[in-house]
Amino acid sequence: MPSFPILHRSSEEKILYSDRLTLERQKLTVCPIIDGEEHLRLLNFQHNFITRIQNISNLQRLIFLDLYDNQIEEISGLSTLRSLRVLLLGKNRIKKISNLENLKNLDVLDLHGNQIAEIENVNHLCDLRVLNLARNLLSHVDNLNGLDSLTELNLRHNQITFVRDVDNLPCLQRLFLSFNNISNFESVCCLADSTSLSDITFDGNPIAQESWYKHTILQNMMQLRQLDMKRVTEEERRMASVVAKKEEEKKRESHKQSLLKEKKRLTINNVARKWDLQQHRITNIAINQDRKDSDSPSQDPCQIDGSTTSAFPEETGSLDSVLTNTLQDLSETDSYLVEVDGDTLSLYGSGALESLDRNWSVQTAGMVTTVSFTFIEFDEIVQVLPKLKMKFPNSLHLKFKETNLVMLQQFNALAQLRRIDQLTIDPQGNPVVNFTLWKYYVLFRLSHFSMQKINGTEVTQNDMIMAERLFGILAHIASSELPQYRMISILGDARKKQFRYLQETKGKKPGIVNEENNDSKRLVGENTNRAMLNYTTRDFYNEKLEEVKEKKKFCKMYIEDLVKEATEINMKNEALQKLWPQMFIELVRDAVIEIRNKNSYMKLCLQQITDQK
Repeated sequence: MPSFPILHRSSEEKILYSDRLTLERQKLTVCPIIDGEEHLRLLNFQHNFITRIQNISNLQRLIFLDLYDNQIEEISGLSTLRSLRVLLLGKNRIKKISNLENLKNLDVLDLHGNQIAEIENVNHLCDLRVLNLARNLLSHVDNLNGLDSLTELNLRHNQITFVRDVDNLPCLQRLFLSFNNISNFESVCCLADSTSLSDITFDGNPIAQESWYKHTILQNMMQLRQLDMKRVTEEERRMASVVAKKEEEKKRESHKQSLLKEKKRLTINNVARKWDLQQHRITNIAINQDRKDSDSPSQDPCQIDGSTTSAFPEETGSLDSVLTNTLQDLSETDSYLVEVDGDTLSLYGSGALESLDRNWSVQTAGMVTTVSFTFIEFDEIVQVLPKLKMKFPNSLHLKFKETNLVMLQQFNALAQLRRIDQLTIDPQGNPVVNFTLWKYYVLFRLSHFSMQKINGTEVTQNDMIMAERLFGILAHIASSELPQYRMISILGDARKKQFRYLQETKGKKPGIVNEENNDSKRLVGENTNRAMLNYTTRDFYNEKLEEVKEKKKFCKMYIEDLVKEATEINMKNEALQKLWPQMFIELVRDAVIEIRNKNSYMKLCLQQITDQK
């Protein structure tokens, strides 16, 4: 007795369905033996319970084999079916693609609804046009080389996170990737290199939820005619191109900002390096001078407290080698930095002070309320304070870091500004903050600004009173000991008038000046006393001296020219007074002669008019 059922058909059935056999929904658990049906071209086993493909090796003319919705776990028993064109194995239990080596004429392969985790063993199917692997366990797509005729690839409802090799399919037109785990375009970027792809779906993927999804896909895949089963319009292509340009501009701007940020970092490092080098040299000069003064034995200037340190930072090897190489490539223009960030103007390095000579826009200049100085000698800053006052009239907050603020007198220079609400002196590179009373001196000397904060701390009324008590007598001594001519030269025009007012009221009796005038005198006197506490750098003083000389020379030449011109005018006037009586007589005589003969005079006038035309 055979172990498989044997199929027999009547003569009428064979005549009616000579090349096809349908055995769907027959509750078959095995493939029956089909004897005498070698001419069959279509065989249908849909909706049964078959677990293994067998007993069909004799059907070598078979073109269409349908085993949909069975319980097959392995592809087998097909090696003799070399003519097979359509193989439908959807909704089974297949875990691996295998045993298809002899099916080189296969046109359609349907393996959807199985348990396949990897695409393999299909590279030889060069005539395959349709491959359906939907609803499997695929996590990635690759190994598709050799499928040169494939036009449709269905990969819906898998777990795919990235796609490769699709650009190697020259005939692929339709690709269905709906309901997978694709989250960014980079994971499917190979699709952009496909020239044949016209229809694709991404719906149900995380990428489809992104705002840039549609524009990115259309921009990178210009040949698409349908996206997510919807026709792509020309307007959508145009919008995608516009959005892509904007995204490209954003990326370019982001890249530019990154480069600027890195350049800023390198420039600041370079400025700091040069600053440290300068401070080392100044320190060494001071040490050498002290040793000369004390007649001490000559020693290595770099030897301090028994430890050897190089006077030049680049010789210490402490800087990162990559950074050092980068800094060496910086040009001289990178030795300073000027940056406007919101309402803050930051200046790094002494070369940055030259930026105050720029033609700043009114909007930018008016927006700046904070000015920060870093790695700049305070004496150099003093020289540009008048420019700062003119260029940035709304600057209320000054910051100083690594500026060599070493004595209280230097704060006197800030009095020439228009207004200061806040002052920040960083302890780094500013030894003056080590003085206990430096804040009180600032409050006293700059009391006309009514400062609100110093180093982030609110200024109280008690602070102002204490400042007055500590330094009020100092200002009085400074003004009383200074010669009058020197005092007038220091004061500005407004202060000169106030000073003259004080001088005029000194000689009057106490009863003549009322109480209100006494208060005004006291207030003006305090301001004048503070004005005596000034600070002038040596270089600035020399420049001013030269400027005064130039002004004197110019004034002298100007007055000489005026005197010379006035003298010439006077001489011409005197000559005219002498000649005028005779000139007047001649004018009257000529007029009488011309009009003596009226007709002749009219003819002459008419002739002159005609000649002029």
